[in-house]
Amino acid sequence: MAAPQILKGFRDFLPQKMTVRKRIISLMTEIFESFGFEPLDTPCLEYAETLEGKYGEEGEKLIYKFEDRGGRNVALRYDLTIPLCRVISAYPDLIKPFKRYQIAPVWRADKPQKGRFREFYQCDIDIIGTESIYADGELLAITDTVLRRLGFDNFVIRINNRKVMNAFALCCGLQAKDVTTFLRSLDKLDKIGADGVLKDLAGIGILNSKLEKSLTDFIINDSKVIDPLSEMASIVAQTETGEEGMSELEIIRDSLSAYGVPEDNYMFDFSLARGLDYYTGPVFETIVKEPKIGSITGGGRYDNLIGLFSKNNIPATGSSFGLERLVTIMEEKESEKNVTGNTQVLITCFDDALMKENMKAATILRSSGIKTEIYYKKTKLKKQLTYASNRLINFVIIMGPDEIKEKKVTLRNMILGTQEKLLQKDMVEKIKSSLSER
Repeated sequence: MAAPQILKGFRDFLPQKMTVRKRIISLMTEIFESFGFEPLDTPCLEYAETLEGKYGEEGEKLIYKFEDRGGRNVALRYDLTIPLCRVISAYPDLIKPFKRYQIAPVWRADKPQKGRFREFYQCDIDIIGTESIYADGELLAITDTVLRRLGFDNFVIRINNRKVMNAFALCCGLQAKDVTTFLRSLDKLDKIGADGVLKDLAGIGILNSKLEKSLTDFIINDSKVIDPLSEMASIVAQTETGEEGMSELEIIRDSLSAYGVPEDNYMFDFSLARGLDYYTGPVFETIVKEPKIGSITGGGRYDNLIGLFSKNNIPATGSSFGLERLVTIMEEKESEKNVTGNTQVLITCFDDALMKENMKAATILRSSGIKTEIYYKKTKLKKQLTYASNRLINFVIIMGPDEIKEKKVTLRNMILGTQEKLLQKDMVEKIKSSLSER
């Protein structure tokens, strides 16, 4: 019999890993809902034509497509944005602005590498039905809030605008038909470097002397521009599109200031292109300085995308958090080195005759919102404590005949290695207080 295997790029998540993931998802859900977002879910399988032609040349290659038993051409969802657009078109009476979040797996036939998998979760927030750039600013404020609440202190949100880059390309002598090609090349900057981008543009035949000088002096070199907004404005402000895009970036800067987002946590970076073709305005992504793992969030405004599914364009903007990379970074930086398991309390088994008392105590704890297990079989206390330690359980309750007679419990703190005897009626308050402190 062949050894059990798993497909490359896919993973099993054992309980300890799932506990960390659930806590991150729970925190995100709490923050998303605090900003007025509502949950949405969509099928993992779509008609292939729903996804095709939406992601650009590179993205198109990564869609998992096949024919089902009914002879239909279907595909696993590549992201959560296109299914959202289908929903908006199918349910035109949804109240707008429609603010939704969705946390679900997506699939891409990508090359697996560190922090990149073929099946992974996206955590998306989108605002549908408003042209206001304050909506984009709110998405970035949420990004900052989530990452800081997760304990990240070394991230930078990169911000650009497709309108600005379109105007920049035209001001540098490119034809309108070449702008998308230019942006696709610029999007490879992190992978192939400045020389690689210039070589790529030259190979395509759209690199001229003005574009090369502007790129080299301002966008793809390593020198720091003191005021990138002013620098770019001097190039594109004479165009209507460029002026509009620069004005939108100013609104975002004002929004981030009003939300109290630290200036060190974001930057205006005109080398940011974002590879997908459907972006129409502000674009953004977040990177961490260490470890080098690529972007951990990304998104932007896509005002024309929903129009591919309905008669009318509906303005929209959204951002996506890469759950897998967040978890990978947190594990590598040992952000979760003191993580505890899902169960908070284990009640040991002193004797089978006392199991009814254990069950009563467990019921009291569970009804108070404390996650509680009972050890089922009488065995040495050391073995039961080892079980609790290996399961990363916070507290152990020991109830022998003496404790029950006195209506007390012995409470052992597995984190601190201390224990105390207290009245049963006080155990809930004591445990909740200790969990709160932790």
